[in-house]
Amino acid sequence: MRWGNFEARRLSSVPTHLAAAAIALALVTAGCTSTTEEPDPSNKAEPGTLRILASSELSDMKTVLAQIQQDTGIKVRPTYMGTLDAVNLLGKDKAKGTYDAIWLSSNDYLRLNPTAAQQIVSETPVMSSPVAIGVKNATVRELGWKPENVTWADIEKAVADGDLTYGMTDPSRSNSGFSTLVSVASGLSDAQSALTDKDVQQATPRLAEFFKGQKLTSGSSGWLAEAYDRRGDVDALLNYESVLKARKDLTVIRPRDGVVTADYPLSSLASTSQAVRDDVRRLTEALRAPAAQRLITDRTLRRPVVASVPPATGLDTTRRRELPFPGSRSVADGLLDAYENKLRRPSRTVYVLDTSGSMGDDGRLGRLKKALTDLTSDFRDREEVTLMPFGSAVKSVRTHVVRPENPKSGLDGIRRDTEALTADGDTAIYTSLEKAYEHLGADDDAFTSIVLMTDGENTAGASPAAFDGFYGALPEAEREIPVFPILFGDSDRGELEHIAELTGGRLFDAQKGSLDGAFEEIRGYQ
Repeated sequence: MRWGNFEARRLSSVPTHLAAAAIALALVTAGCTSTTEEPDPSNKAEPGTLRILASSELSDMKTVLAQIQQDTGIKVRPTYMGTLDAVNLLGKDKAKGTYDAIWLSSNDYLRLNPTAAQQIVSETPVMSSPVAIGVKNATVRELGWKPENVTWADIEKAVADGDLTYGMTDPSRSNSGFSTLVSVASGLSDAQSALTDKDVQQATPRLAEFFKGQKLTSGSSGWLAEAYDRRGDVDALLNYESVLKARKDLTVIRPRDGVVTADYPLSSLASTSQAVRDDVRRLTEALRAPAAQRLITDRTLRRPVVASVPPATGLDTTRRRELPFPGSRSVADGLLDAYENKLRRPSRTVYVLDTSGSMGDDGRLGRLKKALTDLTSDFRDREEVTLMPFGSAVKSVRTHVVRPENPKSGLDGIRRDTEALTADGDTAIYTSLEKAYEHLGADDDAFTSIVLMTDGENTAGASPAAFDGFYGALPEAEREIPVFPILFGDSDRGELEHIAELTGGRLFDAQKGSLDGAFEEIRGYQ
């Protein structure tokens, strides 16, 4: 919510003619957000409109696209999706007939997927933003750092000494997170060319130490920034420079030994007509025109790709080595697997599941069972999963750990307990949440969270006010545990939004999307 207000304030400072264009384009450029790797069947072709599958961070391009429509008549209807999810959709050959172009933060990962790579016929960079680390100004002074001289080894040492903690987005769902992972792995492995499997293996001990400093994870940059502000005890954020430069409380550092850079290429899809490709080319040319490049860098703090246009004030123009992207899909997948199952902190999650009588209606319980069963394929090694079904009260508390030496045992246990769920009783949301907090306690060595799925309003047990009091009286470390509610069935949006805002979580909507998609999207925050 604070992030949305920030976007509104930025728009309010735009010159009047741009603001008017933005308002006129609100319905065209607002787009939609897809939480699954599935195309939107309602995204029908419309003459004069380009349907673009875009990385989610490109929602900040509304003002620029509004001006371009005013100047050229080209309309853009974006669908926002995580970069890696978008590549997987193309890899499944599911973009035909639904999208005309893709606009991702980078096509590097796409090139590692042969089926996805065959879906595009052109790519032209529009702007750029390197990976960077934003460190609290006070922390930079305490470390005695000169930002222009900091290396990845310096950052590693500060983490190992207990002097630096940070947050970053989930590499398996966010290109900024994956680019950060590649940058760190390249920097700490001393690789002189594209990462190899051997480089990753050699760097694993150092990477394991480095990721002990990660205190926050997220599926989106916006929520990561909100969680960082709420916590207050985290020293830094790893993200794209453009995201970090918007904050005055951080010193933005591009490590001297190099980073990975997003270049935001606009790409035509092979399945489109020549006329559509011509429109994509015209849009690309308009975005690369000097006036548009100046607007892009001023409004988004990304760097222009046209040499005659200088970067926005405050963007460091010192050159840095561009770290190469992994040269094969096996290396990329191996790096992701190592991060998920060995390098990062393990996850602890309580799934507070409404199994009241109403869940027996319209196949709701069956949908819940399917979503949870499907989710087991995504649980990581070392992950602790607690199922806490409730009706008039908590019915049971069953905890399973996905142990690396025998993951099947833990996953089978989750599936058995899921299949045994039954629907009966009233809906004691707040009493059940209290039990979840009591079960978890504080654990600084894990990413800890609560997922609440309910199909109705609270009808039993503790009241909302009582839960507010309970939460306020928790020790500070336990108040850092977020609740991620899922809006489903007849649940009350206001009630769930309040829970998310109170605890620092985020609401996920399974009324507009699917329950499977909501559970899957939450994975980026666990």
